[in-house]
Amino acid sequence: MSNILNYNGYIGSVEYSAEDRIFFGKVELVTDVVTFEGTTPDELENSFREAVDGYLELCKEVGKEPQKAFKGTFNVRINPELHKKAALVAIQKHTTLNQVVAEAISKFVAAY
Repeated sequence: MSNILNYNGYIGSVEYSAEDRIFFGKVELVTDVVTFEGTTPDELENSFREAVDGYLELCKEVGKEPQKAFKGTFNVRINPELHKKAALVAIQKHTTLNQVVAEAISKFVAAY
């Protein structure tokens, strides 16, 4: 089971509100908050596609890049003992801690 929708290279996360009896979601990895909703799976998927298309059209009209930019840097908070072990691995491999983390993330993402 997946709570992710895909359309035209964009993804949307999906949740369900039992209280309101409605599916709702958000287009992920874009520069603005773009939401969609529906009472049935078909309605939800149509709403998602319309939200993506509408957002792309708006971005085109105002000359804005729709995709969120990633700089390649971010803070990671881990257990101090794991931090120490990773630093030791970096020393043993004659590389940097950043490279160790990048390799670990790369392997994790590839296995996903």
